[in-house]
Amino acid sequence: MLTEKDPFTYFKESIASFTLPNKFTFPFFYQTHPLCKLAAEELQNHIETQTEWEHNFGIDATKKGDVIGKMFGVLVVKNQQNEIGYLSAFSGKLAESNHHSKFVPPVFDILTENGFFNKGMAKLNLLNDQIKSLEDNEEYNALKTLFKTKSLFVSAEIEEFRELMRYAKKKRKERRTETKKNLSEQGYKIFCDDLVRESLAYRHQLGVVTKSCNERVETIQEKLQLLQTEIDTLKTKRKNKSAALQQEIFEQYQFLNIDGQQKNLTEIFVNKPIIAGAGECAAPKLLQYAFQNQLKPIAMAEFWWGTPPKSQVRKHGNFYPACRGKCEPILGHMLNGMELDENPMLINHAEGKVLEIVFEDEYLAVINKPTEFLSVPGKTIQDSVATRMKLRFPDATGPLIVHRLDMSTSGLILIAKSSEIHKDLQSQFINRTVNKRYIALLDGNLTEDKGFIDLPLRVDLNDRPRQLVCYEHGKNARTRFKVIERKDNKTKINFYPITGRTHQLRVHAAHSKGLNKAIVGDELYGTKANRLHLHAEYLEFMHPITEKVMKIRVDADF
Repeated sequence: MLTEKDPFTYFKESIASFTLPNKFTFPFFYQTHPLCKLAAEELQNHIETQTEWEHNFGIDATKKGDVIGKMFGVLVVKNQQNEIGYLSAFSGKLAESNHHSKFVPPVFDILTENGFFNKGMAKLNLLNDQIKSLEDNEEYNALKTLFKTKSLFVSAEIEEFRELMRYAKKKRKERRTETKKNLSEQGYKIFCDDLVRESLAYRHQLGVVTKSCNERVETIQEKLQLLQTEIDTLKTKRKNKSAALQQEIFEQYQFLNIDGQQKNLTEIFVNKPIIAGAGECAAPKLLQYAFQNQLKPIAMAEFWWGTPPKSQVRKHGNFYPACRGKCEPILGHMLNGMELDENPMLINHAEGKVLEIVFEDEYLAVINKPTEFLSVPGKTIQDSVATRMKLRFPDATGPLIVHRLDMSTSGLILIAKSSEIHKDLQSQFINRTVNKRYIALLDGNLTEDKGFIDLPLRVDLNDRPRQLVCYEHGKNARTRFKVIERKDNKTKINFYPITGRTHQLRVHAAHSKGLNKAIVGDELYGTKANRLHLHAEYLEFMHPITEKVMKIRVDADF
């Protein structure tokens, strides 16, 4: 049943001229439908003009509080009266609340007053207080300090006696050597027996010293262990209660699909870890409300609003696909039974395209890879540069591909016809003696003429294959750049990658700490166009056999 605060919103302007899509949006790779764009514009206007809540997105200098950008979503739906409208949602919380006018409610409201979560957290907080009280106890900390000090002292005392034993052993060896010259065989045997008894006496004394030292710390250790056991028992109790509370939360997140089938997070993430925040994204919220209220989903889109996060590439107002780590398992269930747009990742975009060979001899080749063409076989598509080169050079030994380009990046790739040539060429890449130059078209006017970008990168574990800027766990990634031309609010640029990380040039271009200008056509970090305007146009390397410096260039077709 629709409530009094029904978030179903009619479009403010006529949508009679709009054509409805035949299939629902494939949420992980889509071009935003015009109706979704219109709904997003209306929602964005609401965000800017509403007075119900305050949130600092980082785009208004007068706003106070922590700057937090948010992902919003719109779902175009048809109600039971065949009227077209849209639903709105935000990911996570907004202005410290799960509920706001115009937005659908959460799938499960963990913040419900007097709910089991708050009661469970109260019990956990009580345990935390008990543990902290014991860990802050003066006697406990005094015993820890005394035990540590005494342990160090007795260890030093034992080590001192061991050093005395080593010195005595050295002296016995010297005495044995000197005495052998002056005694008869029988006398020398008696002398050696005395030395053995002396050694045994030292060993016995070591045992006495060790026992005495240990007895001095055992009393302290016993008192300390009693308190430590009490703390450990409480920690185990806290861990078990926390796990039980988390499991109860997972079971409360119940997701519907169009056929009315319901699954919770535990049932959806079978044999997979449940990622924090799963179920709190905009897409599941939107679909859940639609299914609960007999609204037919037509099309969906999500956009970022505000300052980007420090690690991710997010542009204010840009549309983005649903995240794969948290949302793919959930939406896989929720969209089951619906006819979706085709998954582009299952389409072989290389079909009908030709690999142009721009240089070839008996040792190696250089090919010009078209855009949307895999360098090596993927999970679902085998057609690639590697597979085609195996067919073209059936007698080649060892790996053929020396280096890779992203599927969407066009340009030059080196092919080795033997394992020896491959090893030589790869070592040139590893030693960074290969000169590479890319050409790209950036979306916007770049003010700098040239420069250097140093942003470490790692994969976004929750949204592969996207990359994050990460100073803690990222790999070193460095790029030089030089502007060629500025025209029509676009910047043509040369990139000179010093390292070769996945999506390095794309992230270095788009990230706010990089050039802050996405490459035209970059559907992952910018806005989709007819193609990704990034091309590997120049390679310079040493021929492994002739030792001639090879300089190969192929101009971009954009």
